[in-house]
Amino acid sequence: MGDFTPSVPIPNQIRKLIFEKFNDTELKFNNDEIFEILKNNGDVDKSWTIDDMEKYFKEICDSGLLRNIAQNFTTQWFKLFDKIEKIQCNSCKQEIYLGKSEERFCTNPECKSAI
Repeated sequence: MGDFTPSVPIPNQIRKLIFEKFNDTELKFNNDEIFEILKNNGDVDKSWTIDDMEKYFKEICDSGLLRNIAQNFTTQWFKLFDKIEKIQCNSCKQEIYLGKSEERFCTNPECKSAI
């Protein structure tokens, strides 16, 4: 993946995008949809492929925000466990996006403060 460093961590970009476009526990969405939007509007390396994003989706699933409901080769389909809330971290002052049942810690890797 090279030396590219996004200005906003990739998991936070994914969370924000899900909040804005897919914040409904009944909606199904997939990693390809999110990746295409991030490639066009986000802060990702333009040479990345969907395979480069897999670890970020796994991290978000492991956090308890998403559940993987189906997979076909590299396409993964997801649903939210809970609606996402937008919260401002009192420590780093960044907007973060957490599911209602997720642990209340800042998702900014440089912060990780309790919310």
